[in-house]
Amino acid sequence: MKKIELEIVALSHSITQTHSYAVVLGEINGLRRLPIVIGGFEAQAIAVALERMSPSRPLTHDLMKNFMMAFNVELHEIVINDLQEGIFYSKLVCSSANDTVEIDSRTSDALALAVRFGCPIYTYDTILDQAGILMEGEEEKKQKNSPVTTESGGSDDLKSLSLEELDALLAEVLDHEDYIRAIAIRDEIKSRKKR
Repeated sequence: MKKIELEIVALSHSITQTHSYAVVLGEINGLRRLPIVIGGFEAQAIAVALERMSPSRPLTHDLMKNFMMAFNVELHEIVINDLQEGIFYSKLVCSSANDTVEIDSRTSDALALAVRFGCPIYTYDTILDQAGILMEGEEEKKQKNSPVTTESGGSDDLKSLSLEELDALLAEVLDHEDYIRAIAIRDEIKSRKKR
């Protein structure tokens, strides 16, 4: 089966499930999108890596990357290789000096590691046919321009705060390690400073 390369095009609150997030993967040089519902911790782990944030202590996926690097294990790619009853299955393709292995992984964990290692993300046509959606026109342009969308608390409530209040809120959410919310606040601060 031919592998199709994907990239992360959006990360937001899940519309269908409370307290969950959706990571949207887009077909490179194509219009198909693959939305995957993930948990809040995994969404934060992906957002932290996408935004190149540096938590004060390593997150679990950072620890895993450090562990793999310490023992000279390379992550070459991740493959979303199955879909059963709405659950995506993935594998990590890793190698050491004398062996290449495929390791079963939750898709959310595989994506968090892929972002950290900068390795490609793949799936198959059959999975895109089963669970993918076709993007067209303006919506596709919006998602390409904004790899991480955060709707936590909405941007409207941020617009009503002063810069000083935003700075204080940013410090507070970083203390609580709510990195997804921190991205939205940081973006609001940046947009105001550009004016």
